[in-house]
Amino acid sequence: MSRNLGVVMDPIGSINPKKDSTLAMMIAAQARGYRLFVIELGGLYVTEGSVFARQQEVRVADDPTHWFDVVDIRTTPLSELDVVLMRKDPPFDMEYIYATYLLELAEGQGVPVLNRPGSIRDCNEKLFALHFPQCCPPHLVSRDAGLLREFHKAHGDVIFKPLDGMGGESIFRLTREDPNVSVIIETLTRRGERRIMAQRYIPEIIKGDTRILLINGEPVPYGLARIPAQGETRGNLAAGGAGVGRALTDRDYYICEQVGPVLKEKGLYFTGIDVIGDYLTEINVTCPTCIRELDKAFDLDIAGDYLEFIDKLVA
Repeated sequence: MSRNLGVVMDPIGSINPKKDSTLAMMIAAQARGYRLFVIELGGLYVTEGSVFARQQEVRVADDPTHWFDVVDIRTTPLSELDVVLMRKDPPFDMEYIYATYLLELAEGQGVPVLNRPGSIRDCNEKLFALHFPQCCPPHLVSRDAGLLREFHKAHGDVIFKPLDGMGGESIFRLTREDPNVSVIIETLTRRGERRIMAQRYIPEIIKGDTRILLINGEPVPYGLARIPAQGETRGNLAAGGAGVGRALTDRDYYICEQVGPVLKEKGLYFTGIDVIGDYLTEINVTCPTCIRELDKAFDLDIAGDYLEFIDKLVA
């Protein structure tokens, strides 16, 4: 008997099929007999206490020029789905948060939602990492300009970044003699109205900012080191970084051992942690990527492994 899989995501026609991890999950699910239903954020609604969704039933293909066909369009309660994947890209704005409330309501009515909506909402991808201070570089989260300047003065070479950024957006490196410290603090904090994160600069970034994927708290044994482009500080692929696969180190496994049980407990079943040198810098819980790159580099089937876990969870 086939199962119905709903995927909350950006419009499927807008994705990059060569790199999209959600598409990889959908291909793996289809191979296991799932019927696939794409749900955009605006298609979710609740009435009389039940959550409904406008859905496109699709068939997918691993084809960079024609990766999906729409089979049908329907509106049904989410309770008619066997499982829902929340794979909407940020921005993590109020519409995103409202969607997690609706998905949480559906979850309470018996629909498995991965990752768990309440945990996605609660676990800010930068602040959540601070629950594991033994893994993190020296850091400060504040909107106080004086404290931020003191942190820069104490460490000399620091990174300032917003708490809601993605893809390397608005990340600044400030060295000891940088003349723009005050204006960068003013800009990022909106003159003291918004908290930001400061971290001591980690020089090992030249060897890459490594994305490590975890399924139900267990790491894939290889990570994707995203090497900054010449003259760049950021390793993000969206900022021009180059991805190079590598085996996990003992320190990587230590960090995963610290983080993994908490991810599992919170129902954060598919996550991506970012590691620079010996340090955990972020825990990505919304829509982590890099499946396609790691599969290609090491002949893996990460999406297949995730679907195997989902099969057991649904069963």
